[in-house]
Amino acid sequence: MNVLRGLESEATPEEEEDLPDVPGETLREAMKAFRKRLKLMRLDHESKLGRSPLTSGKDAQFDSILPPDQYPAEVWKVLARKGQLESTGRGFYKLPSQDQTF
Repeated sequence: MNVLRGLESEATPEEEEDLPDVPGETLREAMKAFRKRLKLMRLDHESKLGRSPLTSGKDAQFDSILPPDQYPAEVWKVLARKGQLESTGRGFYKLPSQDQTF
């Protein structure tokens, strides 16, 4: 309430940590692995094969996933800082939303 009244200032976000330099080839491979995992998870979720013969496949309702663990967390943070991924918290990432303006 005090922030709304102007009595206190908002808490400043923590300073951004310094991330290591990651080679461009590693970033490309990590993005390729992320897209592949996202695609496979969607296909698995939408598949009509699986748990019950009475259920049908439904559209995937998720938009963020845990990235592949074959790359360290710093790689995903670098990709998020560069805008190629969006962090949704707790280690989950998603592809950035594309605003379609004509």
